[in-house]
Amino acid sequence: MKIAVIGAGPAGLTAAYVLSKDNYQVDIYETSSQVGGMAGSFPLWGQIVDWGPHRYFSKDKRVNTLWLEVAGDDFTMVNRLTRIYYRGRFFLYPIQAIDACINLGFLEALKCLSSYVKEFIFPVKQDGSFETWVQHRFGHRLYEIFFKTYSEKLWGIPCTELDVTFASQRIKQLSLLEALQHALSLKKGNKHITLIDRFAYPLYGSGFIYKKMADAILLKGNQLFFSKPVKRVLTSDHKVTGIELFDGTIKWYDHVISTMPYTTLVNNLDEAPTSIKLLANQLTYRSTIIVYLLIDATNTFPDNWIYVHSKELNVGRITNFRNWSPSLYGTERKTILAMEYWCNYQDGMWNQGDETLFDTARKELARTGLVQESLIKEGYVLRIYQSYPVYSKGYTKLLDPIVAFTQSIDGLLVIGRNGSFKYNNQDHSILMGLLAAENIIGDKKHNLYSINTDYGQYQEANDLVDNGLKNK
Repeated sequence: MKIAVIGAGPAGLTAAYVLSKDNYQVDIYETSSQVGGMAGSFPLWGQIVDWGPHRYFSKDKRVNTLWLEVAGDDFTMVNRLTRIYYRGRFFLYPIQAIDACINLGFLEALKCLSSYVKEFIFPVKQDGSFETWVQHRFGHRLYEIFFKTYSEKLWGIPCTELDVTFASQRIKQLSLLEALQHALSLKKGNKHITLIDRFAYPLYGSGFIYKKMADAILLKGNQLFFSKPVKRVLTSDHKVTGIELFDGTIKWYDHVISTMPYTTLVNNLDEAPTSIKLLANQLTYRSTIIVYLLIDATNTFPDNWIYVHSKELNVGRITNFRNWSPSLYGTERKTILAMEYWCNYQDGMWNQGDETLFDTARKELARTGLVQESLIKEGYVLRIYQSYPVYSKGYTKLLDPIVAFTQSIDGLLVIGRNGSFKYNNQDHSILMGLLAAENIIGDKKHNLYSINTDYGQYQEANDLVDNGLKNK
């Protein structure tokens, strides 16, 4: 049995890793020149950086067992510190009552509380949007301060057009009351997913885990092809027969595990009906630009990352790689920060030159007051095409028929963030890869699409001891 895996990110490599352990023949095709996908790492200015902030945590024993098997002792536990930048002030995240009141001021804090009480008495009518879902749990004023601007930066659409599914997956059932209980330490144990304060992190970057996976796969005699994008998956009578590369090469396989963007996969399936392709073409992805800045200082700010909610700044998130693991920077006496911007592919920002983007990032960082502009010495721009599946309001009506069609193709397994059009964290993608491999090895019938959908069985948790992860 020959198996092709399209994409060497967390989902694809996990599937290949599990299959190779069972001595299956696996070929991996990766578009870029490295492994890890969006969770990858690379050397820069004598240090190691990730493609943005990527932390690992999960409560699923299968996922943790596999992750620990790969990581060995090459990871550390990191104390999380994240804040929100809003109107020139920094708010602790998760929200802490006293800190929020001080930063907002007594009058604004009172208005936020009044807004929450009003929502409790006269709840807004739910219309399936992110806006009404969040407003119902926090009140309109807190929604405006801590959710609206950041979300619209990320997705590029008004929150009234963002589907409630995003809130359900990423915020879960967190409410103002729960956040206050956490802040006041009135609620013990079982803390909410967004309140995690420690996470596991590989010593040499998030991508180090996937490099170790790839090494193990290659040791089993399998192949990993870099800079080999797959043009399309070949099928006959609703059964996978192989793949075609962009250079015209045809390869025959019994199974194909795909993590390529769902829209690309479906549009190039010869057997896909026109109606299905039309639905796929209505799904959209958001792209990312990261501007890395080299700072001539070692003590800039203590956060792992900062969410930027101020409307006057285009940057959405600022990551400080010096606050993750000392092994990332070694003896280097400079700090690398990452400024994240989100845009649509081929829009104005995407097409800006590197120098223009560097100049924007340098000026915006200085405006936050975190770093003096004179300390910013160099810049490096990374463009990430199709990094976030956009949950437009009602998108599941488009997606469900596509999923039903692809699931009807024997030998095709669709997984990963882009592959399944799901806003996955690493643990979701790892679980998808693991279960996809089990579907082949044991001829099981795991519903891969249900992962990161059943909110009651959400895979992440904050209790690292219960997870079996070592305290280091």
